[in-house]
Amino acid sequence: MAGKFCVSLTCGKDNTDKATVAFVVANAAVASDKDSLVFLNIEGVNLSQKGYADSIHEEGFAPLKELMTNFTKAGGKIYVCAPCFKKRKLDENNLVEGATIVGGAKLVEFMSDNCPSLSY
Repeated sequence: MAGKFCVSLTCGKDNTDKATVAFVVANAAVASDKDSLVFLNIEGVNLSQKGYADSIHEEGFAPLKELMTNFTKAGGKIYVCAPCFKKRKLDENNLVEGATIVGGAKLVEFMSDNCPSLSY
């Protein structure tokens, strides 16, 4: 892989436009042969749950569920903020494919090697 790229996503159904665009950009990164990561945090952690993204479809874009699936199938990783996940009492047994619950140290480890990032 030629470098890394991280997208930090703080939104879910509270801002479906940002959630969608974040995964559009993440798909572009993974398609550009970047070791790509989406970090779900704050309200974005809800996207880690199966079924949550199913109804999100912004006009002019592919459905969010499809964008997420394509991202992980292409080798992208989804990290889910452990404290944010726990605060919202979400189900560890209901994670979408490719999602991993992590602490901040895991994100720092990924980004410590000259990793550009975007936040939505």
